[in-house]
Amino acid sequence: MVKVGIIGATGYTGVELLRLLLRHSDVTVQVVTSRTEVGRRLDALFPTLRGHTELVFTDPDSTELMGCDLVFFATPHNVAMRSVPRLLEAGVRVIDLSADYRLQDSKVWSQWYGEDHVSPDLCAGAVYGLPEVNRAAIADASLVACPGCYPTAVQLGFLPLLKAGVVELQSLIASCASGVSGAGRQGKIPSLLTEASESFRAYGVMGHRHLPEIEQGLTQMADTPVQLTFVPHLAPMNRGILATLFAQLKEDAGDCQALFESTYANEPFVDVLPEGEQPDTRYVRGNNRCQLSVTVPQGRRTVVVTAAIDNLTKGASGQAVQAMNIMLGLPELRGLELISVTP
Repeated sequence: MVKVGIIGATGYTGVELLRLLLRHSDVTVQVVTSRTEVGRRLDALFPTLRGHTELVFTDPDSTELMGCDLVFFATPHNVAMRSVPRLLEAGVRVIDLSADYRLQDSKVWSQWYGEDHVSPDLCAGAVYGLPEVNRAAIADASLVACPGCYPTAVQLGFLPLLKAGVVELQSLIASCASGVSGAGRQGKIPSLLTEASESFRAYGVMGHRHLPEIEQGLTQMADTPVQLTFVPHLAPMNRGILATLFAQLKEDAGDCQALFESTYANEPFVDVLPEGEQPDTRYVRGNNRCQLSVTVPQGRRTVVVTAAIDNLTKGASGQAVQAMNIMLGLPELRGLELISVTP
């Protein structure tokens, strides 16, 4: 059995990791840490885990983490970068669900996160954990930077078009909506029920922290600089992301539906819907799939891609488990063969 630890398991991505890992046939969750909940049983904080674990929270500085084969960081930004180096030195492999190692240039990271990166030497070497792009590199990685939720949906939606070189690269647009769990489990006024329900609003229009991550990934796909207009929205739902993407097709772009189907034919967690169908966030709720649809309305030059994911599963913890399976040489679907809950 593979021994894993989770640092910062009191948030939504942490409990989602536990939901998946406690059912995983090749994994034992050895250590779960939280500075604020030391000594408290997990199932006292998350009653959904009753009967599945008797673990208690320990301190993040616990030496028990050094005995793990792999450690997940389900923490806010600026936490992992302070602890990852000593784990790597001890031979522990790491999957970071925060933003600390997603950007290869630590100076760009500092511009967007407002502080100096304390382990900048690891940024360039961290493997970006989008399996559909970096599967081979993930397999050999010691440090995997799990993609953000918006970046996952946007990159999977644009990938076939950029790889095929059939769209203009300076006019890409992503209009995306996320459920309130994307803001984390902290008490924030915009996430309160009376603030978020029966309302729909844009935020981060002048510049969202996920923008440089998305542009970095799209540029690598296209092998040339890409410019994206990215507008996120807060939707009155608990979980899920719907991304609507726009690009201008080049002449003789070919059959976009066939392009998407061939690109993702062998990807277990990307579902290209039949022509004319559109994804729905409720149909990916709690599973690790990304559902995609591609349309060229009125036969004009604007191609519209819609992508739906669960921000906590394919957009975070499920994708982290997918990366773990690849790193450990396990079947990629192990622990992720989940059917969405409807309604």
